Amino acid sequence: MNSLPTTLDLTARDLDPSQDFARHLDSIDPFARFRERFACPRTADGSRVAYFAGNSLGLMPLDARRLVQEELDDWASLGVEGHLESRRPWLPYHEALSAPGARLVGATPDEVVMMNTLTVNLHLMMVSFYRPSGRRRLVLMEDGAFPSDTYAIESHAATRGLDPSVAVVKVKPRAGESLLRTEEILAAIERSADELALVLMGGVGFVTGQRLDIPAITAAAHRAGALCGWDLAHAVGNVPLSLHDWNADFAVWCSYKYLNSGPGAVAGAFVHERHGANASLPRYAGWWGNDPATRFRMEPTFVPRRGAHGWQLSNPPILSMAPLVASLAIFDEAGGVAALREKSRILTAYLEFLLRARGVASPAAAATIAPSAARGAGAAGSIEIVTPADVESRGCQLSLRIRGADAAARQRELASHGLWLDHRPPDILRAAPTPLYNTFDEVWRLADALSK
Repeated sequence: MNSLPTTLDLTARDLDPSQDFARHLDSIDPFARFRERFACPRTADGSRVAYFAGNSLGLMPLDARRLVQEELDDWASLGVEGHLESRRPWLPYHEALSAPGARLVGATPDEVVMMNTLTVNLHLMMVSFYRPSGRRRLVLMEDGAFPSDTYAIESHAATRGLDPSVAVVKVKPRAGESLLRTEEILAAIERSADELALVLMGGVGFVTGQRLDIPAITAAAHRAGALCGWDLAHAVGNVPLSLHDWNADFAVWCSYKYLNSGPGAVAGAFVHERHGANASLPRYAGWWGNDPATRFRMEPTFVPRRGAHGWQLSNPPILSMAPLVASLAIFDEAGGVAALREKSRILTAYLEFLLRARGVASPAAAATIAPSAARGAGAAGSIEIVTPADVESRGCQLSLRIRGADAAARQRELASHGLWLDHRPPDILRAAPTPLYNTFDEVWRLADALSK
């Protein structure tokens, strides 16, 4: 065994494949205390499940139950007066979420609003930011995007009288490859520059776990004269983001994955301040997006509130927002995504290292991302790691192609041993070692099970 480290500031060369080493890393983990702040499913013998499915649904913060119950108690005791008199008044409730939400995505509080669900927010953003005119009619997106994004984007083309098969341009990986190349995306933008209205892509791919180069792609879209928006469902709470500085026009995300806010939780949206200050920008209007100074005068003319809040439609669902309050407080207490990223990088790298050290995993065919120091072992392995090896090109998810196996059956088998992942048909398992509640020992146990 290598000499034992005293911090998690490690490289692949510092890692050791023994379970004792994994347990030592847990003993020096500065974020270990947050693990007990989350409820977790249990096995038949009462043991805590090793939960690697946070990229589908994050675990419940224990404080969520208390906060929801407090809102119910205030409703019961205060009735309508709760809008102003509850312990967290309902009238401005959503406003308290903008600052912690902005810290997650690298924005100002005025640029972020928590509202609706992801696809609803995507539709609202496209009303404003997909404005086909003249030759500029095309939307560029990635092939294999989450289906809801594809449905939404193609429906906007169709409702503007365009043929989606022509108006929606999809960038694909090269033949025989699983990952998108940044240079291919930039080239596709340049090829369509005269006709491009909008670039709209996912910040982290839901199947591969690949993290796209948001600043480079955004800049290329703007050079082409197009706008650029992002679906950050698998990026927010997972990787550091700087949407304001990167000059993104808009972004949307859900909060039930890495933000641990519950099934169907309230989502979020970012609108860059240059657009938030533009009251003439077309949008769907609702009374909660109206200027608060005149909102309750019930006047017939819509006057949009400045910033992202001007895209709201209805008053916020308090009982659905309470879990988000609990989750965002934990992120702030942990020091934010940038602080958690240090553990996340090594936690995911350790899973990759263990699979290679055991000779069961190899990189994706024709890998296009620079290899890490751990690459090379297990070239003939039965597991293909689809996710990029470069830590800057991924978050915490590793997508594992199980050659010649039914991923759903393998998922059920692992679950029977207390190891919860999810799968994407036909042969990909997705494991997301999450820094707030996963341990290095759990990663070791997962690698051990996969190697058997």
